[in-house]
Amino acid sequence: MQAVQFAEHGGPEVLEYGDFPAPEVGRDDVRVDVKAGALNHLDIWTRRGLPGLDLDLPHVPGSDAAGVVREVGADVTRFEPGDRVAVTAGVACGECEFCRHGDPSMCATYHIIGEHVRGVHAEEIAVPEENLVPVPEGVDWTVAGSASLVFGTAWRMLVDRADLCPNESVLVLGASGGVGHAAVQVADHLGAEVFATASTAEKLSFAAEVGAEHTINYETTDFADEVRALTDGRGVDVVVDHVGAETWQDSLRSLAKGGRLVTCGATTGSHPETDINRIFWDQLEVVGSTMATLGQVDDALERVWDGTFQPRIREVLPMSEAARAHERLENREGFGKVVVVPDSEF
Repeated sequence: MQAVQFAEHGGPEVLEYGDFPAPEVGRDDVRVDVKAGALNHLDIWTRRGLPGLDLDLPHVPGSDAAGVVREVGADVTRFEPGDRVAVTAGVACGECEFCRHGDPSMCATYHIIGEHVRGVHAEEIAVPEENLVPVPEGVDWTVAGSASLVFGTAWRMLVDRADLCPNESVLVLGASGGVGHAAVQVADHLGAEVFATASTAEKLSFAAEVGAEHTINYETTDFADEVRALTDGRGVDVVVDHVGAETWQDSLRSLAKGGRLVTCGATTGSHPETDINRIFWDQLEVVGSTMATLGQVDDALERVWDGTFQPRIREVLPMSEAARAHERLENREGFGKVVVVPDSEF
């Protein structure tokens, strides 16, 4: 089969699309013919190389994909050939204290398809049955292959970790990216007043289209000062920060007393300076969030399938142009998701 792959870490130029061994199907696995798969920042970091991440090379990236079931393992009960499915990328042991209490994203051995093990940007994949969700007829493959990770992540962050309530206010940083544009939609759906940041007028216009009431260009405006001005000095109840070191201090400064900062990533660095005085004096909460449980993914995707949430697709490219797809994401070009499709399907 053909797959996106890299044999060494580096820039987009290390990516190739070529022959790769077809996946073997275990007793609990499902073999899927991939129709489309989206990029996430995980793919960028994995390609560059992360401290402590020791991959079997060549490595196939990709945590999001959707397609048609071709074959099922002997113990699979939920799917059969011909079913439409999408990947949910979190893998847990099923046995530790966190798994037993219903939160596998806290699992001691939790890992992510595409980051820690072989990914799904290939013509064919074999993944555990529990890592697939049904896709209804009529849902476009580009939507099905780009929704699971970002909408599941945003749902867990805002619904379960930040406990966002109707009529509260939330600031979403980087609203033009995958998690960002999903978080804007989730927050708007929950009845919150949504503030969003982005770097261009076009991206801010898109953020407004998907639910942001207030938009702030962080390239030309200090977003914390602007949030304070727009809220008469109060600040917002929740900040969604997946940017990291570059925005951390201003994220804290944007919060109202008793506010919550929820984070799922650190694109600009993971060791920011922090204002401890502000945290204890304003009684702020800093909340971490990773991926989502299967139930949270189901809750989010139900609203994708019915059109309540809409993954915005900035570009669809053949997998042979994976390097270009990575550049689009890495250079922050456009708004929403970059999708790759097997050349045979393009």
